[in-house]
Amino acid sequence: MTDKKYIVALDQGTTSSRAVVMDHDANIVSVSQREFEQIYPKPGWVEHDPMEIWASQSSTLVEALAKADINSDQIAAIGITNQRETVVVWERETGKPIYNAIVWQCRRTAEICEQLKRDGMEEYIRKATGLVVDPYFSGTKVKWILDHVEGSRERAKRGELLFGTVDTWLIWKMTQGRVHVTDYTNASRTMLFNIHDLELGRQDARRAGHSARHAAGSAQVFRSVRPDQHRW
Repeated sequence: MTDKKYIVALDQGTTSSRAVVMDHDANIVSVSQREFEQIYPKPGWVEHDPMEIWASQSSTLVEALAKADINSDQIAAIGITNQRETVVVWERETGKPIYNAIVWQCRRTAEICEQLKRDGMEEYIRKATGLVVDPYFSGTKVKWILDHVEGSRERAKRGELLFGTVDTWLIWKMTQGRVHVTDYTNASRTMLFNIHDLELGRQDARRAGHSARHAAGSAQVFRSVRPDQHRW
């Protein structure tokens, strides 16, 4: 068996996806990058196609390994960095997104945020999450999708839908739907994460109109991905 002597960093950004391969001494041995489409349905609205995010990110991984003539079984670990507040909602069974990813820049949920303030939730959210109530963060974006995609709220209640920031989406795809998880750094930008007990608060999630997911430390091993079980 070939020694596992490389680490891969996947950098899923707002305008492009990159893969960086490093050796045991942290020398960069290969880089691949691809841009993807920015979607602006209305002034102040920003979206991405989740499938294009996945396609661009997975293809850069393939390209980066090919450039350095590295086999996937030589990779010891893969780490992910990503645009954080951007959210995706998809079908649990098929993995198909029910709407485009709503990007962190998007301001469409401004009225939802104002309603939370009128409902007296501002101080509660600030104390629990450390964040101000703002469309920048993920929670109200998920609510908007459930409010505007026909039948989605009922499907979510039946457990048919999942949501996540981009790290969650990539891990779900890379593990072929076996792992639905985020890390603390992404969770802390959702406006749903309790920074005191390090939990994605179910009470907060219910008030925002959706269910929670699992959060873990950034250095945790989420799952092993065998090259013979996955097509990049």
